[in-house]
Amino acid sequence: MVENIVWHQASVTKQEREQQSGQKSVIVWFTGLSASGKSTLANAFNRALFERNKQAYVLDGDNIRHGLNNDLGFDEDSRKENIRRIGEVAKLFVDSGQIVLTAFISPYRADRQIVRELVEEGEFIEAYVKASVEACSERDPKGLYEKAKRGEIPNFTGVSAPYEEPENAEIILDTERYSIEECVEQLLAKLNIA
Repeated sequence: MVENIVWHQASVTKQEREQQSGQKSVIVWFTGLSASGKSTLANAFNRALFERNKQAYVLDGDNIRHGLNNDLGFDEDSRKENIRRIGEVAKLFVDSGQIVLTAFISPYRADRQIVRELVEEGEFIEAYVKASVEACSERDPKGLYEKAKRGEIPNFTGVSAPYEEPENAEIILDTERYSIEECVEQLLAKLNIA
């Protein structure tokens, strides 16, 4: 804990922002293997929310690593710090009254739980984007699974590093069974957005 720093109370509350915008702020935390469809789904859902006049923003794992987290690697400690930082950013978005959509592999249950505990009850929705390693490896739009299998990428989730599936996700989006459009409809229903 840093000394001599005091939280400055905002003049506009989260509740006032939610009332003005007519929406409940929330984190929708998309977690799953690489190539499961997290970023595609988060962006499709963002478009659907935008078309319904909802204020939302996507925080994408790769995009965040180009800036805020460009000093982190992919070892376990770096992955934990990556999620810790994005959790704090997501919390700020929730405070601003936004719907924040985070697309991160976030392989460890404990790290996802830490983010859940940053916000109030009901403000964290774990969205498990479910797809098998085999399906993700077949999709492999970035060619990462092949590189990982050849040993060119160490600590690759699902190949040489673990992924801990959610035990009690608020929603499971099975991208092997359902299209992106169908998954978006499931999310809209979950958030009770017409």
